[in-house]
Amino acid sequence: MRKILIVGAGHSGLHLAHGLLNHGYDVTVITGQTSIEIRTGRPAVTQLTFPTALEYERELHLDFWSAQAPQVEKFKIHLYPPGGDPPIQLTGRTGRADQYTVSIDRRVKMADWLEYFEDSGGKVVIHGVTLSDLDYFSRMFDLIVVAVGHGELGALFDPDPGRFTGARPRVVAQANIYDVAADPGEDETIGWAASTAEAGNMILTPFLTSEGPCHSLFLGDKRGGPMDAWPDRPRPEEQWRRMRDLLSKYAPDYYERVRDASLVDGNSTLVEHLTPQVRNPVGVLPSGGLVLGIADVVITMDPFVGQGWNHSTRCARSYLASIVEHGDRPFDAKFLTDAFERFWEYGLPVQHWAAMNSGLWEQPLPEHFTEMLAGATAYPEIGDRWIQGWDYPPDYQNWLYDPVKARAYIAQVAAANKHR
Repeated sequence: MRKILIVGAGHSGLHLAHGLLNHGYDVTVITGQTSIEIRTGRPAVTQLTFPTALEYERELHLDFWSAQAPQVEKFKIHLYPPGGDPPIQLTGRTGRADQYTVSIDRRVKMADWLEYFEDSGGKVVIHGVTLSDLDYFSRMFDLIVVAVGHGELGALFDPDPGRFTGARPRVVAQANIYDVAADPGEDETIGWAASTAEAGNMILTPFLTSEGPCHSLFLGDKRGGPMDAWPDRPRPEEQWRRMRDLLSKYAPDYYERVRDASLVDGNSTLVEHLTPQVRNPVGVLPSGGLVLGIADVVITMDPFVGQGWNHSTRCARSYLASIVEHGDRPFDAKFLTDAFERFWEYGLPVQHWAAMNSGLWEQPLPEHFTEMLAGATAYPEIGDRWIQGWDYPPDYQNWLYDPVKARAYIAQVAAANKHR
């Protein structure tokens, strides 16, 4: 039985660990936190689990929360143009009629997954890991997958600007809140997402914490932008006050929904700085041993595009397939590189989508883009395809980016509706 070590108990690492365990591998997860410490720790950036990723979780019996979590069947997008004009809006379904999206507090999800992994026969070691530890472990395990992207372990993976050059340093502020007003005329579980020309971006989504259903509000901006308002790391209530002030100025529709909302508890806010980038996937240890980075360790996503857990799920699934198909052959440098390249066929189009979103207002919106927005208002199937692209972003290259393809798609939808 081949022995595999996964360093870190995050989303991608634990998803891969459960998949490997189901295929009969001897799997060990080493992490610096117990499940109780994860459960009671600081919040993380809110993530969305789209329908396909949710199905992948169900294949591994990892969907523990759908019965309790708000089931988000629709998202509404607001695009706030320059000059204070009313926002452009579109609405679409997150999946087919029988599908939905959920958003689960990372603390709940990772703690439950870690406990279930151990209950299912996986080995869990609670201990910090250094480079010298990895050197030692490289003689004990057939493969080491690193799912920790900070500190000296994260430094194993050098930036690779040749793969992606669209990095823009980001600042994120987030709050988990109760008593959000409903969207008039829509189901109470609809999600909202906005991009503003004068400030940054925001997501307001139904959310499940250990305290039950609530909403999570995310504000993201470039470093030094109007919504980079947290240099003093304010206390929770002060951060929440500033977040509402920013919404009142830059996204009044969002402010109206949260003006009377309150924080879930004193551990419901977050401020985080990050830079989207791609790193080399293979790390070389001081002894010459090799380790494979996974998901966020090698691809840091812009959080506004909501692809964090979509990315990590698909990366774990891709790595699992590569490992299983490799059989008993050595996990050498070629295997590690090929495993990442297999996933990168999906990851590169996602980076293009993220870059387009982060630079949306740097120049006037392309004419075909505004035509597509009008089409989404006129034809619900365009709005649905737009939102469902979040589930599988490579689809956008088939109908949205290129003016010829975009106009052909609009004409196709219009013709189909004309003959109904």
